Amino acid sequence: MKGKVNQGISQIVIGRGLLETLISEALRSGGSYCDLFFENTTVSNLMLRDGEVSSGGYTNDYGCGIRVLEGEKTGYAYSESTDMRSLLEAAKAASAIAAGGSKLSFARTKFEGEKPNFYPIVQDWRLANPADFLPGLHKLESLIRAKDSRVAKVIALLGYSVSEILMYNSLGELTSDLRPMASLSVQVVYQSKGSVQTKTASRSFRMGVEFFTDELIAQVAAEATDGVDAMFQARRPAGGQMSVVMGAGASGILLHEAMGHAFEADFNRKGQSIFAGKIGQQVCRKGINIVDDATLPFFRGSCNYDDEGVPGQKTYMVTDGVLTSYLHDRISAAFYGVAPTGNGRRESFRYNPIPRMRSTYMENGADGTVEDLIKTAGSGIYVDEFANGEVKIGEGDFTFYVKSGYLIENGRLTMPVKDINIIGNGPQALADIVAVAADLKVDPGRWTCGKGQSAPVSCGIPSVLIKNLTVGGAQ
Repeated sequence: MKGKVNQGISQIVIGRGLLETLISEALRSGGSYCDLFFENTTVSNLMLRDGEVSSGGYTNDYGCGIRVLEGEKTGYAYSESTDMRSLLEAAKAASAIAAGGSKLSFARTKFEGEKPNFYPIVQDWRLANPADFLPGLHKLESLIRAKDSRVAKVIALLGYSVSEILMYNSLGELTSDLRPMASLSVQVVYQSKGSVQTKTASRSFRMGVEFFTDELIAQVAAEATDGVDAMFQARRPAGGQMSVVMGAGASGILLHEAMGHAFEADFNRKGQSIFAGKIGQQVCRKGINIVDDATLPFFRGSCNYDDEGVPGQKTYMVTDGVLTSYLHDRISAAFYGVAPTGNGRRESFRYNPIPRMRSTYMENGADGTVEDLIKTAGSGIYVDEFANGEVKIGEGDFTFYVKSGYLIENGRLTMPVKDINIIGNGPQALADIVAVAADLKVDPGRWTCGKGQSAPVSCGIPSVLIKNLTVGGAQ
């Protein structure tokens, strides 16, 4: 097997006969299904710290993962070498691990229409000169320092990668994907009268070199400098149970963590999720739709195919308030007797795929604007950025630290707040949503989800009003 570059588009090349040989070897000791996952990924990054290039790197990761399924029992092995001897050894190891499992039936995926491409590359990162990106990083720092005299430190990072993927399975399905990823992030430290505040901003999309534009740099600089006055003025409010208005966009991380994970099918088929056995039940008020979507053009969570070769698609988990689907990989789909939803994802060829989210968001509601929600709340807290969340999947309980927010008094925003936690229960919070605005934003930041292995994701939400959440503040 080898990689080759052809007009900026590189492809993994291996004969179908060798693929069949590997499949046959992997199933020699039994097994009802086998798949092969070949990967060739190049990763580069540049870091600018206070005007100086402090680091830069380039890595190439290359190998193949082989999975054998005997029912729900998984045998998995990988090789960092793609010579046939090493691959056959990995196939034998995966086969031995899976032996003795119960039976499940795996069906072919229905491929309809043309091959999807939600992230076409205009300029391939692998053909670019990293030095060409340094002026853009310097410009980012200059814009930030020009906007605020309190800037003490600026750390900017440009990272980009391209992954060539080839997948083949015992059902005869052969798929390939070329996956770009680009991220620009900045951390800014502000100092004023002995107080220190830190602000971060990022953009990340599945794009080629065309990602790194003057417009993007200006957007990141603006985000990194907006709201700094409020950060220095913020105080810790009194805590208690109150209404919370979650701002559109980055607040979607609460939807992802507190609710989305509980919809992943592996937690449900094992009875570990609070939503296990609740398909078809009303879980929130009518009019609410919650989606996990692989088809948003260029978004970080999008996938032409998942890491099992299933085409990317848009999956409604909640439709008009009713739980209508879990997020399935091939194992859970076979277990439930449904089609896979394209949520089988893995960190790299070293990991077996498991159900993971992609771009998770709530669709627009019909309850007006965020200002309308704030007026309806009357009093409480408005939050628009979370960090350091913790969720218990089985119980659904969550705690999130609020990075940015305001007190709501008499139906309007007043004092900036800090050092508070939002505490609640995912299913209960979902049921307690009383209003959803029509201002959906899918956040373009550099979100990464951890579930034993990392995966790039996107999240979003319109502004929502939730009653009866606990705010941990001053006593």
